[in-house]
Amino acid sequence: MTTNWTLTIDCADPAVVARFWCTALGYTEAAPPSGWDTWEDWLTALNVPEDEWNDGASISDPDGILPSISFLKVPEPRTVKNRLHLDLQVAGGRAEPQQLREQRIRTKAAALLTAGATLIREVPMENSTTLDHLWMQDPEGNDFCVV
Repeated sequence: MTTNWTLTIDCADPAVVARFWCTALGYTEAAPPSGWDTWEDWLTALNVPEDEWNDGASISDPDGILPSISFLKVPEPRTVKNRLHLDLQVAGGRAEPQQLREQRIRTKAAALLTAGATLIREVPMENSTTLDHLWMQDPEGNDFCVV
């Protein structure tokens, strides 16, 4: 039997980071719990103080197939390299012509830079100067790659 799971990303500003990952993945803000029109209605009904409303956020695959992702407010900043990161697979794989792969990678990266990402490094294929992937960070410094 499988176990349901959600990827959770620690951050200082869940709303900002959730919006970025919506752009990066084509996800949408998760719908409020069943029976509620908005998250604000739900939070108000549970007597959650307004200053805690940005303590978390959640995004989901609009097709309902891929896992949801949660964002949890934490007080401490990220201090070391992630041991787990997402690879945004946009190039189509190594069977595709290198020029097309690189164009797809750079197009996606440009959109992510506009959304608040930072380019850390262009990573070449082993023993080559040909681009393999881009190492990037989201607006709070969480690592990911565009492959």
